[in-house]
Amino acid sequence: MGGIDMYLIDISRDGQPSYDARVNQSLDNYFVNDLKLPGHGLMFYVNKPSVIIGRNQNVWAEVDVDYLHEHNIELVRRTSGGGAVYHDMGNFIFENILVDDASNFGDYAHFAKPVLKALQKLGIDVQMKPNSSDLILDGKKWSGMTMFKSGKGIAAGGTIMYDLNIENAKKVLTENQVEKQKRLGVFSKRSPIVNLKDYLPDGMTMVEFRAYLLKELFQVKSLDAIETYHMTADDWRIADQRLAETYGTDTWNFGHNPGYYNYRDQNFSAGKLGINWTVTDGKMVHLQFNPFFKVDGDLNEVAAYLIGRKVSPRIVKKAVKQGNIQNIDHQKLIDFLIRSFESA
Repeated sequence: MGGIDMYLIDISRDGQPSYDARVNQSLDNYFVNDLKLPGHGLMFYVNKPSVIIGRNQNVWAEVDVDYLHEHNIELVRRTSGGGAVYHDMGNFIFENILVDDASNFGDYAHFAKPVLKALQKLGIDVQMKPNSSDLILDGKKWSGMTMFKSGKGIAAGGTIMYDLNIENAKKVLTENQVEKQKRLGVFSKRSPIVNLKDYLPDGMTMVEFRAYLLKELFQVKSLDAIETYHMTADDWRIADQRLAETYGTDTWNFGHNPGYYNYRDQNFSAGKLGINWTVTDGKMVHLQFNPFFKVDGDLNEVAAYLIGRKVSPRIVKKAVKQGNIQNIDHQKLIDFLIRSFESA
């Protein structure tokens, strides 16, 4: 990574930057698998508050989903592996796109080196954590890297924490110990995190930091000198199609959990309610409710009653009574659950 043979990928749309995490996180897949531009592309962007989880992670174990919904934080499931991370407007994401050279797949140090070099040039003692894909400063993580491979194409990159809301990150990434004990999916490796802002030259704003990094990565004196690919209307049409099919759906982001085989949702008067479950030999094995609103009652009691029992309309009705839910119509909830379980 680094040098004049690279080009910048501009993911703005109709002249406006894209901050939508589900959109932005899906674009690497589009560039690697669909567009396949030759050479070495670099995406460099910012996401609105979001939690990004690995393809093979269990969201119910890794994320405080209630906190996520209460604070309008988006959940995004990668097409690649890796652990759960928090993004917001104080955090950059860089991503290398190569479609005809997978020789450096798995070599995180190769893709980290130009970023580390740019920061070291400012006198900041950043380094790669040994035997890890994390980039650290004073022993704390300021970047987590991930990559995926598809044929001869790869996407490899990570975060650059400038002024991330660390408190938000800690709270939304609170693990559910009961769910972790089920040992479903890949666990995140939690590490103390640090922002780079306090280590940068006095008064360096995020805009200035972005400009500095890009000039260093592309080895140019002016941003105008960077070769840039601007996404076209046709690019966006195909990207939107992929989002509608998979990457923008709650079925993919909330429902694609190891051990959980089905996901359905429905709008009620209070808001949208999703369910993620597995039934084996007629018996409920795993069940999680995913309300996008504050529930007056206890859906966990409903789930606890159903788990381990043979699923039937009679059992579902009994389960719903256990929750004492005041802001969801009981009959509509019963009908939704029965219809969902029978359709799986």
